[in-house]
Amino acid sequence: MSWYLLLLAGLFEIGWAIGLEYSEGFSKPGPTLGTAVAIVASMVLLARAVEDLPIGTAYAVWTGIGAVGTASLGVVLFDEPASPLRVAFIGLIVVGITGLHVVSGG
Repeated sequence: MSWYLLLLAGLFEIGWAIGLEYSEGFSKPGPTLGTAVAIVASMVLLARAVEDLPIGTAYAVWTGIGAVGTASLGVVLFDEPASPLRVAFIGLIVVGITGLHVVSGG
């Protein structure tokens, strides 16, 4: 169950990171509220996950999910570059997340 909470926390991290762009420096009320809700949800879920998972593993996976998701959506939503090297390095983060899950007995 903790791994599912961690996954959900990572998805909310993607949401608040993308929300930062849409909030335009917290000048737009709707995106700002959505960003704030996503931050709180992400932190609460991460806190619940670390009740059963080691903090180092949970934090690395949480930030990894956020980094991969945000970088991927940056390409799709904000026309950020998707060079082969960038995609390869994002892939390495995915390998790291998967490796931590496997060695942690998840």
